[in-house]
Amino acid sequence: MIPRIHQQGSNTLGLLRYLYGKGTHEEHIDPHLVASFDGMAPDPGRDPAVTKKDLQHLLDQPLSLLDADRRPDKHVWHCSVRAAPDDPILADEQWGDIARRMVAATGIDPGDGAGCRWAAVRHADDHIHIIATLVREDGRRPDHHRSGKRAQAECRLIEKELGLHQVAPGDGTAAKRATSAERHKAERTGRGRPAREELRETVRRAVAGAGSDEEFFDRLAAAGLLIGKRIAPSGDLLGYKVALPDDRNGDKEPVFYAGSTLAPDLSLPRIRERWALPAEAAASADGSGPEQPPLPDVTGPAFARRRATAATWQALLIIDHGGDGTAAAQIAAAGEILDALAKTSAAHTRKELREAAFVFERASRSRVRAVRGHERALRQAARDLVRSGPALGRGEDGATAAMLIDMVFFLAIAAANWHAKKEHAQQAAAGQQAAEHLRAAYESAAAQPMAVLRQRGQRLAPRVRQRHADLLQQVLPELAERIRAEAGWAALASTLDDVRKAGHDPAVLLADAARRRELDTADSISDVLVWRLRRSAHLLALPQAPTERPRWALGAPHPSRPSRNRPPAP
Repeated sequence: MIPRIHQQGSNTLGLLRYLYGKGTHEEHIDPHLVASFDGMAPDPGRDPAVTKKDLQHLLDQPLSLLDADRRPDKHVWHCSVRAAPDDPILADEQWGDIARRMVAATGIDPGDGAGCRWAAVRHADDHIHIIATLVREDGRRPDHHRSGKRAQAECRLIEKELGLHQVAPGDGTAAKRATSAERHKAERTGRGRPAREELRETVRRAVAGAGSDEEFFDRLAAAGLLIGKRIAPSGDLLGYKVALPDDRNGDKEPVFYAGSTLAPDLSLPRIRERWALPAEAAASADGSGPEQPPLPDVTGPAFARRRATAATWQALLIIDHGGDGTAAAQIAAAGEILDALAKTSAAHTRKELREAAFVFERASRSRVRAVRGHERALRQAARDLVRSGPALGRGEDGATAAMLIDMVFFLAIAAANWHAKKEHAQQAAAGQQAAEHLRAAYESAAAQPMAVLRQRGQRLAPRVRQRHADLLQQVLPELAERIRAEAGWAALASTLDDVRKAGHDPAVLLADAARRRELDTADSISDVLVWRLRRSAHLLALPQAPTERPRWALGAPHPSRPSRNRPPAP
């Protein structure tokens, strides 16, 4: 059950006309009162002798008794309460009880006999609207401070008592939702989502991996947004606002949104925290010493995805074993990886990755303050993804994309588990939702490269396949039978063969790959092991066809002979 305290207004009759009207799309059915401050308010919905002005006059009577200079400018309080889609349809009597509890909990009518006048209107099966005049019968103003939080707390109690869907409690870190007016405007103009949500997504993508104010604003401009900057008399930049070029108000002016109104972490000061690293951040996040030497000078989307996969693995370790502040920083930066992936992904994975990034946004913030600097590797990986440009959905690009999505899936699961331990219910749910979208994106990304690897495995000589089956039984006896029954077993056998040919001990690397992290949440254990083995053995994610010229022949490091500058595999 979701309560929403709407912006205070000054036109009681105007709001009543909306509540008793047909609605924007004829969605208001049988508008009528279910409760009021005295239980006897006139109902213009059911009594043809009563007008909306009669109800307005009754509600505003305490206001008219005050001198003009004592009347509040914004005297109309408006709260809607909506049931979940899977909740049963409640009777008018039940909605009336809910309305009385809401006005009591929020301080509008606390039950002292002198509260505000109010009325609750029902014009749909799943919700009610409560309208009140913010002047008490004794002429004083009501104590409705923090009424939104008080309404939320009361709804949690109502859900339990009535056996309704229990909404996860919030912690005040969620982005502001689009208003009903913004949603209706999006519908009228044929926009897929409200402007607020579209801007929030675009700004988050611009932030992903950015390293300065200039780079951030350049990305916003490249995305086609209108930008307004707030400049101090000294010339210092204090803040910013953005608008969609085609989102205009009644005066044909752009509708701007400040970064802080899009999301708490999108204000300019909070964004600057990401690239204003403390001096101690020069040490690696796990305390093992300075940052690893740079990788060989190889560019392109595939290389960026390999590097991001390694950074994601390190982030998993920190979330599992680091302090709360460092874990929160990694989870926040994971949102940047997802935003960068969505921005640069191939067409067949773009929709699911965009949805994953969109829902994970809620998981990226909590009351635990992130210790900045420890997420530098992830932020640099996001930067590399953006700068490397769009990736193809095939070949090494497509295979390394599948490798990265596989790892980011586990990162989303780790974030959800971390939030669950901290009792951050909304964030944990968002992490799980993101993981489901990542699972779907992985299936699309991995289809072609895994098919190639399976074909190679099926072409192996019977004695070679048996050797790898025996190795699997020896190293992973508890999982061997399940893995051999998976469609990806042939791809794993092919990879084990590549590992052996590259001069590594397949048994050692296989045991290490299985130890690295739990495999219970994987749909295909063999798929997970394939990517871990190919990464740790420095193999190409997708072996080239015999007619292709290998990358190491073009000057890139040979996959079986890591250069001195190559860091240890994650």
